[in-house]
Amino acid sequence: MELTEHERAFLKTQRIGRLATVDGDGAPQNNPVGFFHNPETGTFDIGGRALGSTRKFRNVQRNPQVALVIDELVSTDPWRVRGMEIRGEAEALTGQKPPRPGMSTELIRIHPRRIYTWGIEPDEPGLVRREATRTP
Repeated sequence: MELTEHERAFLKTQRIGRLATVDGDGAPQNNPVGFFHNPETGTFDIGGRALGSTRKFRNVQRNPQVALVIDELVSTDPWRVRGMEIRGEAEALTGQKPPRPGMSTELIRIHPRRIYTWGIEPDEPGLVRREATRTP
């Protein structure tokens, strides 16, 4: 998935997002997560300590539909926020190279389907929606 120049610049300043998954009863679960944009695969990868033992990992194994929100409050006066929401399908992977020291060998890999941004593109002041294109 190709990101815009402004999206890449925004992501370089962010370390934490919130991952929404669906549990076995169909209820939403939302957790703060560390994330990594992987330009080689066009995916967003979620890592963590003992990730394979978490509810979010089990949720993805049962239902791959997820949303990852990365946002920030830039200013309160004037009120200014910016962010991204990445919706797509995720894989619960094992035996992966840890993205950072101290993280486990499990990953949640998100294949974006739709991207929403706000406050990121200078020529687009409102909500911008686009379909994600797959990286070959």
